[in-house]
Amino acid sequence: MTTLRMTTPRVMIAVTHLLGVGHLARMAAVGRALSGAGWAITLVSGGRPAATVNTQGCTLVQLPPVHCVGTDFATLYAAPGVLADAAHFAARREALLAAFDAAAPDVLITELYPLGRRSLASEFDALLAHAQSQTPRPVILASIRDVLNPPSRPQRAEQALAKLGAFYDGVLFHGATGVVPLSASWPSTPALERRLIETGYVHDGARGTEAAGTDGTDEILVSGGGSAAGLPLARLTVEAARLMPERRWRLLIGAGVSPEAFDALATLAPPNMVVERARPDFPALLARAALSISQAGYNTVLDLAAANARAILVPFAEGAEKEQTLRAGELDRRGLARVLALETLTTPALTEAARDLLAAPRPDWSAIGRDGAARTATVLNDLLAHRDRVEAAWQRLDGVLAQARAAGRILDFWWRDDDAVAPTPALDALLARAARWQVPLSLAVIPARATPALAARLREERRVTALVHGLAHENHAPPDQKKAEFGAHRLAEVMAVEARSASERIEAMFGAQARPVFVPPWNRIAPALVPMLADEGYAALSTFKRRTTREAAPGLVALNTHWDPIDWKGGGGLADEVGLIDLMAGLITEELASPPGTLEPIGLLTHHLVHDGWIDRFIDTMIGRLLDSGVARFVALGDQLETGRR
Repeated sequence: MTTLRMTTPRVMIAVTHLLGVGHLARMAAVGRALSGAGWAITLVSGGRPAATVNTQGCTLVQLPPVHCVGTDFATLYAAPGVLADAAHFAARREALLAAFDAAAPDVLITELYPLGRRSLASEFDALLAHAQSQTPRPVILASIRDVLNPPSRPQRAEQALAKLGAFYDGVLFHGATGVVPLSASWPSTPALERRLIETGYVHDGARGTEAAGTDGTDEILVSGGGSAAGLPLARLTVEAARLMPERRWRLLIGAGVSPEAFDALATLAPPNMVVERARPDFPALLARAALSISQAGYNTVLDLAAANARAILVPFAEGAEKEQTLRAGELDRRGLARVLALETLTTPALTEAARDLLAAPRPDWSAIGRDGAARTATVLNDLLAHRDRVEAAWQRLDGVLAQARAAGRILDFWWRDDDAVAPTPALDALLARAARWQVPLSLAVIPARATPALAARLREERRVTALVHGLAHENHAPPDQKKAEFGAHRLAEVMAVEARSASERIEAMFGAQARPVFVPPWNRIAPALVPMLADEGYAALSTFKRRTTREAAPGLVALNTHWDPIDWKGGGGLADEVGLIDLMAGLITEELASPPGTLEPIGLLTHHLVHDGWIDRFIDTMIGRLLDSGVARFVALGDQLETGRR
């Protein structure tokens, strides 16, 4: 449910178009829809000024522009023939941050970055860091079209995902999984899928198909986008028009094409072809045309869908560009368009395809919804309301911590992480996080699967201890029961022998870092086994449940965990933030209501092997909030064992 706000919500959209104007046009359409829904919009454009793009309803901020030539997106120019230098990029970065401060947005959207625009990473990263430091922090979203250019190396996708996890709340997917799933062009992971917000296609509905006039009626309409990338197709259609004198052709040339190239095409064109610059009434021309020949850009395809047009698509595929080829292939597969590859296309083949389509009925494009801009407005309202609820929850937690401070109480916490078996990048990230906060960490290690390399890795970590995590972390429960390795369905005497063997393995492997603490997999243990653990050499039992006593059984300390940030029932990922914050506040409230030392320390439970960037970021925020309060301390597990025995 959306929360009513007393002030006008503000959004800033940062977009840089380098070749055509499609990226800017799409974001302008989103901005106009948001404006119509009551938002104040700041549209920051880093590409060349584009007079044909309708930015009505938006405050347009023009950065010192950059553009590229051809498909070399790594080499950027400040002006034709003039490379953008460090001073130019510094001016852009300064202007971008100034625009953010002036807009004071509740929501920040970066178009394409970090799944593209790597050549502009320095300015985007500066913007993200600046936004992250604000109080309250704005909702931060990436915006992507239906098809991306696939990463050249797997590391590119991994780096983009890491950036998303570190800064972003979600990714606006301006497409439809049922038409072209993101996985068709970009490596998909569960973490990314969980943060993908499908809006549907964003069509510039303001450019209607009902404009007055008869231009384009029953013509073959040729368009190639706003840049010089469409020139090869334009030249080919000039020749095709000669072979079809019975039809009138109209060739639209984008503003990014030089006057010299435009004049050359106009001179070569036969009498049955009109050559003119791109027109704002293109959708109306398209609706009246008998056939469209174009590339397969995002906006062009949506114009085709709105016009229910017969279409020949010749995807732009120079260099490593695959976006249009992937999109066009899906449309061809659905029977909505005919796809021809430019590198093998001949004039006779083009005219043959044109005659075939002219003789066929118009296809039905109705399955491609185009209300993504309006749906984006609804999404942003919901996300902003969620942000406000999260901020309110943090304030509630701060209030409880203030109560502890006023009462002179120091709150004890401890941190357990499960399922360690070997050194991994995820483990390195966990250890780095614990070292950065300078807090003790207890790793629940699976004895039968732990590697000597893990023991060697942990010897470098003086604050890390190793606990006994079952034996092999194998499920022995019947199919109709919850998973358990040491559950009530097995003989307690057999499990006791296994528990001793597991402890001996951990002690032999980790030496002084080993602690005689039994952590049953899935936090489930047969009640009959619990009183036997002390005889098998264990000092403590750790599961996931709040206890009111410090003893699990005679001679066995209870040292449980109580706060887990993972949404296990929902398939993984970060659980509801409001619920997690309020749970922590509730645990602290219980602590304050009890005499000091009565309850076990509040236990954080994590699972590094299944974390994503959003989980890690939230853990950092929570630990930072607790430690900054001045009333929280993370205690070493050995100290707690001694305290529990007293």
